[in-house]
Amino acid sequence: MRNIKLIVAYDGTDFSGWQRQEGARTVQGSIEGALETLHRQPVPLTGSGRTDAGVHAVGQAANFYTGIAGMEAPRFVPALNSLLPPDVRIMEASEAAASFHARFDAKLRTYRYFFIAGRRGLPMETRYRVRLRRSPRLDRLNGYARLLLGETDCTLFASPRDTSRSRSRLIRQAWFFVQGDTLVFEISANAFLWKMVRTVAGTLLDWEERDLPLEEARNLIRSGDRASAGPALPPEGLFLWKVDYFTSF
Repeated sequence: MRNIKLIVAYDGTDFSGWQRQEGARTVQGSIEGALETLHRQPVPLTGSGRTDAGVHAVGQAANFYTGIAGMEAPRFVPALNSLLPPDVRIMEASEAAASFHARFDAKLRTYRYFFIAGRRGLPMETRYRVRLRRSPRLDRLNGYARLLLGETDCTLFASPRDTSRSRSRLIRQAWFFVQGDTLVFEISANAFLWKMVRTVAGTLLDWEERDLPLEEARNLIRSGDRASAGPALPPEGLFLWKVDYFTSF
């Protein structure tokens, strides 16, 4: 059996998230359907992680095992895309080591959140941007974002329904920047709690609007009191941007 690594992009608007669910349209389910058609038997697909309903991706990673011997790995790109709906695309396919696991081998996951701030949004942006009522101060936002760096107890940003045994995450990068006429929040970590990125972004924007002192923000992170966090933002502007493995395949 050969192990094939995929890079997947999708518009999450009309999906109930990544993970396969009975009776729901999901990204994993759509790709597994295409794999089953190609192989004429069920083929399980492993993703690097789950994305919520409405969340998009340009660099989701996944892997599957195949017994097809005569097809070079890149040929799975057109083969699967011909069987997939237009809101899911296989961007890359490559041969991986037999032991490669898209979820457990992932070292760094990066998300980007896109915002319309201080301007009128175009109609076609509403699926891929979250609109803010005002233009926040970039320096203030980045002051809060720097408080997250390092090994951080992320209980403050955890959903009450998150079942993770540990809520400590290694956050390598967190910053806001302007790209053209769009405000972007980028965050990279070894892993994320359920809805964590949506809550982190909502909390930092809430703190900036209230002009919360940095020391008070630091104390709130240490407290782990979910009631002190801001709202979880809508999923429309959130993208799983890339997944890094730091290994050769």
